[in-house]
Amino acid sequence: MCIRDRFCMLRQQAVKEGQETYFSLSDFIAPAGFEDHIGMFATACFGCDKLVEFYESRQDDYSKIMCQAIADRLAEAYAEKVHHDMRTQLWGYSPDEALNIDDFLKVKYDGIRPAPGYPSQPDHTEKEAMWDMLKPDQLADIELNESLAMMPAASVSALVFAHPDAQYFAVGEVEKDQVESYAARKNQAIEVAERWLAPIIKYEN
Repeated sequence: MCIRDRFCMLRQQAVKEGQETYFSLSDFIAPAGFEDHIGMFATACFGCDKLVEFYESRQDDYSKIMCQAIADRLAEAYAEKVHHDMRTQLWGYSPDEALNIDDFLKVKYDGIRPAPGYPSQPDHTEKEAMWDMLKPDQLADIELNESLAMMPAASVSALVFAHPDAQYFAVGEVEKDQVESYAARKNQAIEVAERWLAPIIKYEN
């Protein structure tokens, strides 16, 4: 079997009173030897950056902020639409989904769409594997800058997990043993891993 790339996940590690399960996104993918799938997508709202420059030139901070906020909401709304279409049609693992708006907003559908750099997957470098496979830079002009932020700024990317028990969670603080294991799995120097994971590292380095 040819492995194109791999995604590396972190697991909750900080002990919390009353917590019995310590999640990792890998929990929602079948183990080796079983067939399973993972989805991904990227969306963006184009044109906002030029408008922001225009409003900045006029020192119109209100219009600038509103423009950025609307662009962010449009990108997020389209991400919700793409995720819905993946569940019900494109991937089709939940073809009979029929939620009212309240249940939709409460995320009562099957599956999740965590984004790299957010609590369930706090490492932005996982976007590199996504961009290698999905090629949003070539197909949709959505690029990554040196800090792996998406450009345009009003962009959304995500991995899609179909497991019916998948849920969002925050990895939280991690210890050195896990960071060392994570760096080894990514073929990454420990110092590089520590730099990208700095906000959640519990130990001094």
